Amino acid sequence: MAPLEVKRIKVSDKRQITIPIKFFKQLNIQEEVDVFVKNGELVIRPAGRTDYGFATEILKDLVSQGYEGQRLIEEFANVQSQIRPAVEEMIAEADAAAKAALKKTDRQDKTAELFADLED
Repeated sequence: MAPLEVKRIKVSDKRQITIPIKFFKQLNIQEEVDVFVKNGELVIRPAGRTDYGFATEILKDLVSQGYEGQRLIEEFANVQSQIRPAVEEMIAEADAAAKAALKKTDRQDKTAELFADLED
């Protein structure tokens, strides 16, 4: 899994932020984004993205494996029930990586501030 990239963004007096160009291009953001709070965090994602979770991909995979009818339904339910725990584990890992990155940035900022007068 690639390391989580974290950017600290200043919030203006008008509560506005600027999305870093790298993230903007990576997500192919057009004119609007959807913003919501989930688990105490602000989530920003490209507008209009329909989120069916992994359902379409699961079904494609199961059909390609030859499942059909009632057996397809049962196997779909089985696979889908395994996704939430896996996603929650990934989120926990990402949170830990983000917190570690922020702590490291804070330490570097404080060290630079302490020794700023010695840099010449």
